[in-house]
Amino acid sequence: MKVAIIAPPYPLEEAPAPPLGVSYVAAAFEAAGCHVKIIDYIVSRYTPEKLKRELDTFEPDVVGTTSVTMNFPVAADILKTAKRHRPSILAIMGGPHVSFAVADTLETYPEIDMLVVGEGEKTIMELVPHVTESDRWPDIQGLAFRQDGGIVVTEPRALIDDLDSIPMPARHLLPMSRYRALGFPVSIITSRGCPNSCIFCQGRRMVGKKVRYRKVEYVMDEIERILSYGISRINVADDLFTSNKARVHEVCGEIRRRGLDFTWSAFSRVNTVDREILELMRDAGCDSVSFGIESGNPEMLRRVKKGITLDQAKNAVRMCKEAGMLAHASFMVGLPGESPETLRDTQEFSQSLEIPHGYHFLAPFPGTTVREKIEEYDLEILTDDWERYDANSAIVRTSALSPEDIEAFVGAFDREINDAWEKQVRDYREGRGLPEENFRVEGHFRMQLVYRILSEDLIETCGCFPLEQEPDTGTVDMLCGRIEEKTGFDRELIRKTIEDFIRAGYIKPARAGGNIAWYWTHNNSVDVN
Repeated sequence: MKVAIIAPPYPLEEAPAPPLGVSYVAAAFEAAGCHVKIIDYIVSRYTPEKLKRELDTFEPDVVGTTSVTMNFPVAADILKTAKRHRPSILAIMGGPHVSFAVADTLETYPEIDMLVVGEGEKTIMELVPHVTESDRWPDIQGLAFRQDGGIVVTEPRALIDDLDSIPMPARHLLPMSRYRALGFPVSIITSRGCPNSCIFCQGRRMVGKKVRYRKVEYVMDEIERILSYGISRINVADDLFTSNKARVHEVCGEIRRRGLDFTWSAFSRVNTVDREILELMRDAGCDSVSFGIESGNPEMLRRVKKGITLDQAKNAVRMCKEAGMLAHASFMVGLPGESPETLRDTQEFSQSLEIPHGYHFLAPFPGTTVREKIEEYDLEILTDDWERYDANSAIVRTSALSPEDIEAFVGAFDREINDAWEKQVRDYREGRGLPEENFRVEGHFRMQLVYRILSEDLIETCGCFPLEQEPDTGTVDMLCGRIEEKTGFDRELIRKTIEDFIRAGYIKPARAGGNIAWYWTHNNSVDVN
C-alpha cells in the first residue's frame, strides 16, 4: 500500500524544525509495511497544482496529514484538494487539533474520511491491515469516521506506555538538505507527558499527565543518526525535560560517555532546575533553556494553575546565568482576568529578569481547560477562525481589557524591539555597527533570502539552463541573477548563499534532457520531491 504523508505549510518565521509528528506517523506506516512518501510543504512551495502532480506521480492509496490549530485550515484544504483530484484515496487527518474537534472537522470537511484521535502510532499500525475493510474500523481504538449517515468515534486508545515500541521518526523521508539550509535545530523527544495542569495547554491532553520515558540508549542512537545528517544543533522538545533529575543525569552522562559533539536547548520549568542540573546540562552541550513563566502577577499564576512562583522564576534565571547558560522566558497576555494592572506586573517582572523574553497572545485551543470551561473564567473568545490561533494577535477579551488593549501592550514592546533593530540595520549600512551586531544583521538578511528560496521553489524555477552552459561556472552566475530578479536581494549575498549551499552539498546540477537543472539533494542523494 502506498501512503503519502503531507507536512502542511507552516510559517518559516516561526522557526519550524523538521516535523517530528509527521516523521513519527511516516515511521508507523513504514513499520506496518507501507511504501511511504513524505510530501513536505514547510520548506517548499504549496500549490494545488503541485499537489496534484505529486499525487499523480506517486499514486497513493492513502493520503494523510497532521496539523496544529493554526495551520489546520490549510491542512484540511490540502486533503480536500487531494480527495477531489483522486476520489479513490482514503484521506486521513490526525494531530492535536482534530483530536479535540472531531465532529466539527468531519461535518465541515466531507472530503476527510477518517481522523486518528490522540497518539497515532499504534492506531496506524493496527489500521493498516484493515484499511480497506470499513466494517472492521469500529473495532479499532482511536478512530473517528462517518458511517450510515452519522459519525462514529471508536473507543479511546490508551497512551502508549512503552515509547520504545514505536519506531524512530522517519527523517530519512524528509528533504533534510532543505532543513539544513534553513539552519534551525532538529527537535527530538526523550519523553512524553506533563504532570502539570496549566489551563491553556493543549499538549498535556494529548500526551497525558504521566511522564513516559524512552530508553536513553535509544535516544542517543537517534541523536547519532541526526548528527550523521550534518546537523550540529538539537532541541529537546519534551514537555518538561527536567521533570526527573535522575533522568537528566542519565541523559547527560550518556552524551558525554559517547563523546557526542553538538549543542542543544531544552524546555524547562523554573521549579524543576537547580544549579547542579544546569551545570550538568551545560557540560553535556546544552547552552540555553526556555522557561514558560506566563505572567508577572502571582494571582494570575494561581488562576491559570501554572504551579510556580515569581521567586522560583528569579532563582532559575539567576542559576542559568551563574552556570553560563542563556535563559529565555515567554509570557502570555490575554489570560483570564487580565487587566492593566496584571499586564504592568508582567512587564515589570519580565524586564527585571534581564534576559531575552517575548510575549504571546493567549490562543484557547480546542482541548484546553480554558476553552472547555470558558464560563468559569473572566474571558470571552472572539473567533473560531483557526488561522488566527497563531498566538500573534488578540482573539479574546476580558472584563477589563479589549483585544485592542491587549494588542497595544504587545505592540509597544514590539516597537521597542523594532526600533533597536532598525538602528542596528542603519549602523550596519552606514559602517558604524559593531562586529557582533553586523554579524546579526547579515544573518538576518541571509535568513530572509533563504525563506524566499525555499518557500518559492526558486532553485527549481530559476535553475534550469541549456546544456551548453558550464554547470559549475555559467549556470551559478545565471542562477544568482535570476534569483536577484525574483527577490531583489543583493547579488553578493545571493552568490555567497548559493555557493555555501553548493559547498555543503545541499544543491547540485544534473543533466535533464537537453538542460542543466539544479536540484536539492535529499540526504546527500537526489531529492525526489
